[in-house]
Amino acid sequence: MNITSENILLIGSLLLFLSIIAGKTSYKFGVPTLILFLGVGIMAGSEGFFFKIHFDNPKLAQFIGIVSLNFILFSGGLETRWKSIKPVLSQGIVLSTLGVFLTAISLGLFVWYITNNFFEYKFSLFESLLLGSIVSSTDAAAVFSILRSKSLDLKDNLRPTLELESGSNDPMANVLTITFLTLVQIPDQPLGGLILMFLQQIVLGGAFGFAFGKISHRIINKIHLSFEGLYPVLVIVLMFITFSATDMLGGNGFLAIYVCAVYLGNQNFIHKGSVLKMFDGLAWLMQIVLFLTLGLLVTPSQIIPLIGIGLFISVFLMVIARPLSVFLSTIPFKMSFARRSYISWVGLRGAVPIVFATYPLLAGIDKANIIFNLVFFISVTSVLIQGTTLSPVAKWFGVAEFETTENIENPADAIMAEYPRTIMREIAIGQDSTTISKMVVELPFPKNAIIAMIKRADKYITPNGSTKIKPNDILIVISDTIAGMCEVYDALEIIRPDDLAIPANE
Repeated sequence: MNITSENILLIGSLLLFLSIIAGKTSYKFGVPTLILFLGVGIMAGSEGFFFKIHFDNPKLAQFIGIVSLNFILFSGGLETRWKSIKPVLSQGIVLSTLGVFLTAISLGLFVWYITNNFFEYKFSLFESLLLGSIVSSTDAAAVFSILRSKSLDLKDNLRPTLELESGSNDPMANVLTITFLTLVQIPDQPLGGLILMFLQQIVLGGAFGFAFGKISHRIINKIHLSFEGLYPVLVIVLMFITFSATDMLGGNGFLAIYVCAVYLGNQNFIHKGSVLKMFDGLAWLMQIVLFLTLGLLVTPSQIIPLIGIGLFISVFLMVIARPLSVFLSTIPFKMSFARRSYISWVGLRGAVPIVFATYPLLAGIDKANIIFNLVFFISVTSVLIQGTTLSPVAKWFGVAEFETTENIENPADAIMAEYPRTIMREIAIGQDSTTISKMVVELPFPKNAIIAMIKRADKYITPNGSTKIKPNDILIVISDTIAGMCEVYDALEIIRPDDLAIPANE
């Protein structure tokens, strides 16, 4: 089937719908959602069972990948708390730089050895190092989505370490990929120029990211837009400006948007809650679109002959290259064997390596198709094997903690910082309240009032529409007006406090 202007919306919507339904049921069977998104794309492709869409446009796929990664990395950065990553900042930086470099080199040398001794595909040293570089980084989309979709909490700051590494190591892999791709094309390229390019990308990417973060924060708080819905649009615009301007000035755009987002996410700005929720939804949308696109691009029949060599490379990457890079790069840090081992196992590859694998396709090098298909197979294998075993492996190494609630310090302060122009009340629910066992969505609240948090025993939880009210809950409610807060008390059938009176102008 050929995509036309008449059917693109219908087919695209159906594929998105199928992906969402697949994602909804995936974890009942222990399959990561990202693999199912990819599977829907493959099934809709030229060799699939439905639609038979012929998509062979690496340039468009790369563009979609870059745009998607902007949203995924920016969303991950917004949700990264500085307080959490500060204790592990040095570890995360070392893993995302030295760790990626060691993975690329060790895997590249292995590929060079086995392809020239045991397989019909003969890779040159630079082609082997190019393949190693493409799959050298952990994938932010895979790590963020899988860790955050499970009720899995990790000891010893493991989770912020993993999220920091996955969010910040794509620039290193990107630079290494470009470097070795250049060497494949021009083997006598001066090494000094490549090193300078690498340093320029990393230093300028980090510096511009921080600078654009500060500028963006100031713009968001000072611009005073008339409509709340324009603020998320403004943040999207600032995100793309950060990426493209940094790239144009010689820095790494992926690093810049991640640093910018981390800075913004740890500042107070207008309508922050709306922006975070919107980016969370857009990040999921971009993950689905990205994996669907990559699924459409791949040709399964071309991967089958590469399964043998692909398994060798995948096993070496998971069992030797990744653990070796983690253990060597973390030597300066005091870290338990279990912690190092679990970090090694959460070396998930996903969409990012496949996007980077389009670079050789566009460059037109001899083994571009083989590299792309090998990278695709390695990424799928990683998500299937490592992504489905994160919880049992965490239990096995003794680093897992399962929590269903959030510990939040000073929740009232956090809420008022996010919504500085609102009224907040803590409302206790008695044993005989008529709201007990009702879901939040069933409460007849006014439109301008919400339950921001619920204090239950000694824990604070963030409710959603299906959260049920329990006896002795304390509801932390915010409203735009005093009149709205009065309606909340009426809806809960609780007597208003004496200090809550409706002014005449309301």
